[in-house]
Amino acid sequence: MSSTDPAAAPPAAKSCPICGKPVGPVYAPFCSRRCADRDLHRWLGGHYAIAGEPASDDDDPPAMEVEEG
Repeated sequence: MSSTDPAAAPPAAKSCPICGKPVGPVYAPFCSRRCADRDLHRWLGGHYAIAGEPASDDDDPPAMEVEEG
């Protein structure tokens, strides 16, 4: 009889999200510094986005009300 328990299955080998090579322990979750830097460049270049409402175009922060008394 075969077991269908997911906990009994061996853990899957992790791969680098940039190039697909095995993850290196020093640069996890990437395989190398190069792939880590490529991922950072993608974030800084705006290639990745987090879903949400667009930011307002208003450059001025809301005025704070000061109570006098």
